[in-house]
Amino acid sequence: MNMMTKPGEIVTLAHGGGGKAMRDLIEGVFTAAFQPDAMEDQARLMTAALQEPGARLAFTTDSFVVDPVEFPGGDIGKIAVCGTVNDLAVGGATPLWLSAAFIIEEGTEIALLRRIVASMQAEADKAGVRIVTGDTKVVGRGSADKVFVTTSGVGVIPPGRDLRAETIRAGDMAIVNGVLGDHGAAILAARGEMALTADIPSDCQGLGHLMAAVLQAAPDTRCARDATRGGVASVLNEIAEAASLAIEIEETALPIRPEVKGLCEILGLDPLYLANEGTLVLFVPEDQAEAALAAMRAMPEGREATIIGRVRDGQAGRVTMRTPFGGARIVDMLVGDQLPRIC
Repeated sequence: MNMMTKPGEIVTLAHGGGGKAMRDLIEGVFTAAFQPDAMEDQARLMTAALQEPGARLAFTTDSFVVDPVEFPGGDIGKIAVCGTVNDLAVGGATPLWLSAAFIIEEGTEIALLRRIVASMQAEADKAGVRIVTGDTKVVGRGSADKVFVTTSGVGVIPPGRDLRAETIRAGDMAIVNGVLGDHGAAILAARGEMALTADIPSDCQGLGHLMAAVLQAAPDTRCARDATRGGVASVLNEIAEAASLAIEIEETALPIRPEVKGLCEILGLDPLYLANEGTLVLFVPEDQAEAALAAMRAMPEGREATIIGRVRDGQAGRVTMRTPFGGARIVDMLVGDQLPRIC
């Protein structure tokens, strides 16, 4: 145990004041885990991948405010790393570096911060990325809810790779790498507000290695999106609108756990709109769909990969779902939010 902090110690406003207490918090909790190369105001980065003619940088940023901050299958730190890695990976980039900024509420247990930071470092190691710079701010009680995390990520897109929704074509297949709605259902059950018990862990996981395998097996992959807030339904609508094409999915093909279906039926929710934190939607040409599926199923992040539908020449921007009875219904973009503060 690092002696700069003591068991049961909590964050105080002094930890954000720029003095010794702040230095002890940063060194005892954050840099002890992340081990940056130097304590400067910026990270200095270099990679040989950028030397290739036509290589491009990919840059993304996101904020995470999940409630509760720890839940079955993950925590706010794991989501912060996985979410940022995934935003880079679905664009065809190799994720390399992350920054992490923390807004910490006065009174937060330092032991909780240690667990969050350890979780972040473990996920960064798994994804093959480095957390190279960051920041901490402490706010008064009630000005935040324990801890908020903002992460930014940088990766490199190799020459010739151009994953965009506008490139999909009629006949392309829509594939997901795993079950739908687990994260939203896990958060709802973890809150305990509705006296519901359900053994549903979040699907939170990094998808960088999965995307690399898919792109090797199916080099003409059109585009990919991670289905976070708004779920798979919102992602499909965004892609259909951007491509000015229609997308049709099969209800019987959707991989949804019985526990998630049951929870949604009780509460009147639609699992297509529940958030995921380790599920992506991928579009590939029909003749490369089996290769993409095989590559995904060979990896732990994609063992339950399945084709859920295809692109059609129908009404531009429309997403429909074929029911088991031979009918069809429109799958609209989510209006509002089914659940607050899920990621």
